[in-house]
Amino acid sequence: MKKSLIALAVLSATSAAAFAQSNVTIYGIVDAGLVSERGGVANTTKVSSGVGAASRLGFKGTEDLGGGLSAVFVLESGIKADTGESDVAGSIANRQSYVGLKSTTAGTLTLGRQYTPYYESVRDVADPFAMGYAGTAKNLFGVAGNNTRNSNAIVYQSPVVEGFVGEVSYSVGEQAGDASAQRQIGAYIGYANGPLNVRVAHNARNNDLPASKLSTDVGHNTLIAANYDFAVVKAYAAFSKDKGTNSSALGNTGNPFGYTVAPVASKDSTVALIGLTAPVGPAGTLMASYTRKNDKEVANRDADQWAVGYSYALSKRTSTYVSYAKIHNKNGASYTVGNNAESGTGDKAFNVGVRHSF
Repeated sequence: MKKSLIALAVLSATSAAAFAQSNVTIYGIVDAGLVSERGGVANTTKVSSGVGAASRLGFKGTEDLGGGLSAVFVLESGIKADTGESDVAGSIANRQSYVGLKSTTAGTLTLGRQYTPYYESVRDVADPFAMGYAGTAKNLFGVAGNNTRNSNAIVYQSPVVEGFVGEVSYSVGEQAGDASAQRQIGAYIGYANGPLNVRVAHNARNNDLPASKLSTDVGHNTLIAANYDFAVVKAYAAFSKDKGTNSSALGNTGNPFGYTVAPVASKDSTVALIGLTAPVGPAGTLMASYTRKNDKEVANRDADQWAVGYSYALSKRTSTYVSYAKIHNKNGASYTVGNNAESGTGDKAFNVGVRHSF
């Protein structure tokens, strides 16, 4: 009996030590709001999920392997808070699903479904709305479709050195008979020091579809973005050059304005943004931006967007928000005012909602 008790005590101590070296966190966001869209073929008023930030349920963890090395993983699923459904039918971890190794000195290497460096740079550095609400930069920047996340991605992020950090992403196309088809390559280099945050990013997307024997050009997105915190206001500026097929895909491809000639996405354009965020009292934040899409093709389908929003923190985890944006389309352009989770149906939209993080 005494030997059994001693063995049990040793096993318990060993197990406790093993668990102490691992850390698994369940996290998520529940975001729902009232959305009113106007200016399209049909005006729409609805309750939507993920207006400010996509609703999600995630699991993330680390395991200390010793010597400054850790194993890391993320499994994250999108959820429609308004209906309880998955936001992609038949998918379990459609937002992110990756595993990898992190070194305190050598950086982080991960494999799986992950954000592109270009998308991360627009969200984290360029956009005062952080890709959410009616004012999201998604409405005019080239981040639709596979420019947001890549499956089969190998991503390396460097450690931060004197304020500098870099990331490289390679997404394997996995197309039979053609190693380059559907492949994506992306990268960014950034510098953050005190109030200044600057980043340059690029994404290259091969659009070939060997199964249908369709060969096309490579879509390129190149971004420079910066923000500077003056304390009383945080200023944002960004410029992107988008060239090639799918470099600036339309968010809503269903002819939302009922044009006689169906709209097509530009293959040669630039996007410029200026914006700000400003604290309003101890818990409020004002957001505003102006974005201009300059189509370089013969059709000259330009567009510009004005946006304003306000969020109020009820606690560290819960906030309310309101936002409005208006797009002026020119020469048959077909850009719509969406939000974080939706592409929108008209050229103007109003949102009001609640977001809780856990």
